[in-house]
Amino acid sequence: MKMLIMGCGRVGAHLASLLEADGHEITVLDIDASSFARLPHTFRGNALLGDGTDEDSLKRAGIEEMKAFVALTAADNTNIMAAQIARKVFNVSKVVCRIYDPTREGLYRELGLETICPTALVAEAVRTRL
Repeated sequence: MKMLIMGCGRVGAHLASLLEADGHEITVLDIDASSFARLPHTFRGNALLGDGTDEDSLKRAGIEEMKAFVALTAADNTNIMAAQIARKVFNVSKVVCRIYDPTREGLYRELGLETICPTALVAEAVRTRL
């Protein structure tokens, strides 16, 4: 399956590696070229410089052929905007975005975005262990 990951931080790079190992065709998009150094030297997918909230950058990344889009930048607003563009403008069937703010995560989930909130996940894991 063709997938586009926006954000090549630790999570984005690791996810790209995992998904590629599962046999998927991966494209990673980031605004900072140095972030691609986090990708393993064995990565065979595409690493493109661009902004995931910009339609032209998304088109260059091949979003019109993607079956999944993941927004993993460090900025909630950027992730939300990019996820909405992927879903509403380009009709990507599977869109997931990371939201750090647990309050906002619930709101965006109610609006139909599939969200993951690491803040809430870690807090719950620590709570469980305590």
